[in-house]
Amino acid sequence: MKKILIASISLLIPFLLSAQIDRDKMPEPTQMPTFNLGDPYIKKLPNGLTLMIVEDHKLPRVSVSLTLDRPPIDETNKPGMYYLTSELMGGGSKNISKEAFVEETDRLGATVYISMDGGSTYSLTRYFPRVLELFADAAIHPNFTQAELDKARDKAIASLKAEENSAQSIIYRLNSALTYGKKHPYGSFYTEKSLKSITLKDITNFYKTYFSPSSAYMVVVGDVNTDEVEKLVIKNFHDWLPAKSLQMTTPTPNNVQYTQVNLVDVPSAVQTEISAFNLYPLKMSDKDFFAVKVMNYILGGDYGSYININLREQHGYTYGARSYMGTNRFTLANFFVSVRVRNEVAAKSVVEILKEIKRIQTEDVTAQKLEEVKGQLVGRFVMSTQYPSTIANLAVTRETQKLPADFYSNYIKNIEAVTIADVKRVANKYIKYNNLRFIIVGKASEFEKELKQLKFNGKALPVFYYDKYANKIK
Repeated sequence: MKKILIASISLLIPFLLSAQIDRDKMPEPTQMPTFNLGDPYIKKLPNGLTLMIVEDHKLPRVSVSLTLDRPPIDETNKPGMYYLTSELMGGGSKNISKEAFVEETDRLGATVYISMDGGSTYSLTRYFPRVLELFADAAIHPNFTQAELDKARDKAIASLKAEENSAQSIIYRLNSALTYGKKHPYGSFYTEKSLKSITLKDITNFYKTYFSPSSAYMVVVGDVNTDEVEKLVIKNFHDWLPAKSLQMTTPTPNNVQYTQVNLVDVPSAVQTEISAFNLYPLKMSDKDFFAVKVMNYILGGDYGSYININLREQHGYTYGARSYMGTNRFTLANFFVSVRVRNEVAAKSVVEILKEIKRIQTEDVTAQKLEEVKGQLVGRFVMSTQYPSTIANLAVTRETQKLPADFYSNYIKNIEAVTIADVKRVANKYIKYNNLRFIIVGKASEFEKELKQLKFNGKALPVFYYDKYANKIK
């Protein structure tokens, strides 16, 4: 009888508990998770290279990443040097042929990638010393040859011709060229003519000028011994000499004077590419960084965002729409909306994007939505920190972005501190509703008439025409 009574009570407990839960109320917040970024071993080598090491002995493998931190490179005189130089790197060196290099890395089961941005390699611990040696040799002693340059150039020109009428390729080119300007490092793009003007001497000089250890960060993560890694890196990279210090000046881009559409007609396009831009100053170290991050996530940073729910779920115009808000310590950062829609709804999509921007600038986000978004951002951050490589990568970011020492320790707290008022404030501060540049690339005959009938602030929304190379046309 006693057993039956206990069993009966145990069955009733869930029902008694559920009866006490008010499902109309949001759950009480749990204790805020904390995060302490453990610092990797950091050593600045005599040539300026900053070495970071994180030991992780769970698996017998090692990864290396090399990051070059520098202002944007101005190649406006001969656009394409950055691309071609990168294409010629990582395939052997002056000491080992391309064929032998590829054969040995394959035999060791390693991956080696090198470009003007830096590089990476991945291998088993037992082969790490040799793989690091190959990586260093290819990075420091690249073997630039005329034959390889011709091959890379021909490949790039063929790609340009194949994508000549691709709406996606065209808008990718125009996004940067129109937003930053062709004379800005971010706005220049290569053409067949500029590629053909680049010589082997140009490539060699470009590499020597910009591939320098003084702006480089090397991260080694894996089943290694810190002292041994430091010795190996010094041994293999000691003859990587810093280049002369350059004073690089970047022109300051400007927003358009008024919101407008820049249209490129591609009669063969089966879908229309739409983007919207404006520029603003923002660094990761700025106090508004976290509020901007939360605000953009609400506006267009996730599947459940305003813009995506509107264009995808409510109207069925697209499979997905997103907005992005970057940071930049060298020049102005950009707000960017991107969506691909059916040709016939291009004009309507512009209207809906403007509507959602106006919404976040004028209406308070709900407390529930704000808490959901902050929870998602905190969850993603916490999950990302479960990997040892994250410790080193965050440390690199902390160094390159000039962040305070406690930036990541306070990351969760700063996300949680964003208020409803903050969201509206930064939306108005950084998104220039009256200075937006819409770039539309598609089959204009299917939406041009409707586009010209759109009203913005009581007046016709201006439409200007461009060719596929960002030249204004009538």
